[in-house]
Amino acid sequence: MKLILRNSAQNLIKTISFDKFELFQNFVSESSAFKKPAEATLITANEGINCLELAKFKINLQKLNINFSYIYSTNRETVLSGKSLKINSTLSNINDNKNKLFQDSLSQKKPLFHKGTVRSGERISANGDLFIMGDVNPGAIVSANNNVYVWGKLLGKAFAGENGDKKASIASLWLNPIQLRICEIIAIGPKEKPKFQYPEIAILEDQKIIIKPYDINGKQ
Repeated sequence: MKLILRNSAQNLIKTISFDKFELFQNFVSESSAFKKPAEATLITANEGINCLELAKFKINLQKLNINFSYIYSTNRETVLSGKSLKINSTLSNINDNKNKLFQDSLSQKKPLFHKGTVRSGERISANGDLFIMGDVNPGAIVSANNNVYVWGKLLGKAFAGENGDKKASIASLWLNPIQLRICEIIAIGPKEKPKFQYPEIAILEDQKIIIKPYDINGKQ
């Protein structure tokens, strides 16, 4: 079961996977609202979701500025429930769902660009590289399956290599994070501010996260 979030330009924001629909409800209740409207597509196989459950989910998404736009399901009850709530709902066979999931996985490598400050409580996630043109404030979280680039101050949390890519990195013009994570390796940010004002990059070496100067020409 997947929930796919896209912006108004249909660019992928993030994909969330859960085993059961009730876990989506928990995710929504803990999430922060989007500043700009987003669209949600639910892809599910055999689980039957009734009209009351979908209505509650739709309302909760609307509170986050997310429009519940599409449902793809192999379960007739789920599709009928969606149609009754005026959600574009399609009854698919197993192969159709696999194809849809496969098409989504192809888009996971697309980079995501965000312009502006990422404020406390906000979270931005990318299925490829993530480029932030602005600051990441304390209390904000940015993450990517591949690399994270912050063209500003990185003061919050940053996670790279979410898909297990050990060559992933985190770069910033001002690297002073609360926490960094590359793959499963975690590092706590330094208490003191950076002494030098030049770009730095965090990478994995010998199962440790190390930070060193970042050369935009690729020679670290």
